[in-house]
Order: sequence, then structure tokens, then C-alpha cells
Amino acid sequence: MPVYGKVHKLFVGKVKTIGNPKAEEKMDQEWQTGAFKEETKEAVFLSKNGLVGDECQDKKNHGGPEKALFAYAVSHYEKWRVELATDDIGPGGNGENIAVLHMDEESVCIGDIYELGEATIQVSQPRRPCWKPARRHGDIELAKKIEDSGRTGWYFRVLREGKIKKDDEFKLLERPAPDWTIAQMNEVLYHNRDNIGLLENLRDQEFAPDSWVKTINKILTGEEIDESPRLYGPNI
Repeated sequence: MPVYGKVHKLFVGKVKTIGNPKAEEKMDQEWQTGAFKEETKEAVFLSKNGLVGDECQDKKNHGGPEKALFAYAVSHYEKWRVELATDDIGPGGNGENIAVLHMDEESVCIGDIYELGEATIQVSQPRRPCWKPARRHGDIELAKKIEDSGRTGWYFRVLREGKIKKDDEFKLLERPAPDWTIAQMNEVLYHNRDNIGLLENLRDQEFAPDSWVKTINKILTGEEIDESPRLYGPNI
């Protein structure tokens, strides 16, 4: 089985309350998030709903079987440090469960099935960034910057439960949609909305996530889409 990458760091964490409840500036106000996770070098059981001991605050938009494991490429952090002019962002800084080496949106395809440790996992969808990384890192436009950059990360669903740990390798078992990398999906949804053929092609893919299908159908029918609640939330 070809090896496509490995787990550089593994993170789990509980929901935390951050910020100042008396702050007038919205970016400084109190909020709750499960994104401040702690690195662990111990093996952690990966269930259908995620890592044991890990919590998600917004269960409507995060977590669950289709977003059981959030992966982010370690290589992106050097770019973010330059672009955001800060050293205060590194692995774990996007709230990911696993910071991965030697794989990114260009090399990972929707529907990919990997063996990882004792588990078998499948790429379910790209991550669509929300306002919380912006609040965390003090940059109100960060969600939009993540979206525009294509450095979004991606989610896995769990086909077989089991323990995973730091340094486990991703062994590719199946690649049913080699023409649709995470990068290509991001490019179509965020930068090629006027290309009806590409939008229809992506919508009709077997592994296209339901939320993406709904968004694409809105685009194709000319329905106005307000992305500000997701991108900016209570930050504005």
C-alpha cells in the first residue's frame, strides 16, 4: 500500500470559554470553542464521531460522523506566519485534530480511503472556514483569507474505528475520484462560480458532500448566498 503522509501531531481538547465578557470590542468578547486542543503523544481511540476525549462546541457545523477527524497540513503554517506577520501560529493553530506531513489539498482527493493506525478513514469534505480562527488569531478577515488561499484542510469520516497516534502513516487503500482533489474542489466553489460545467460536474460527483451540493444548486439557480454569518459571525 502506498504511503501518502503521516501524523506529525495529534490533538484533542475540551470546549473552553475564552475572552472578556465585559469587552466592548467584539473580537475581544467572550466566546466558546473546542479549537484550543492539546497535543498528545498517546494513542487515542477514533470512533465514528471523532476522537475520544475531544469536544466540539458548535455541533451544528462541526463534528459528527462526516467531520469526525479534521486534518491540516503542517507545511501551510510557514506561509501563514509570513502572510499574517506573526510567529504565533503553528500546528494546532487551526483547531485541527491531526497536523499532517507530506500531504495537502493538492495531493488528497475526495473519497480517498486510508488506513491510519488501527482505523480506516475516508476523506469526506474540505473544511469551510468559519469566524472562529479569526477571533482566535485577531484577524477579522482570516476565514476569508483561508478560503481564498485554498489552504483549508479537510475532514475524514471513519469507516473502521480504532486507535491512532503520532507518526502513524496514511496508507492509501482506494482513490475513487482521482480527478477531484480538495484543492480543485475549493477552486471551483470559491473561484470558478461562473463555470456552470465545472459546478455541475462537482455537484454530480458521487462523493460530493451534501452541504456543497446545496450551495452549488443555489449558485446555479442564481440564489443570493450570504456567507457573512459563516465568515464573520459575531466578529462584526
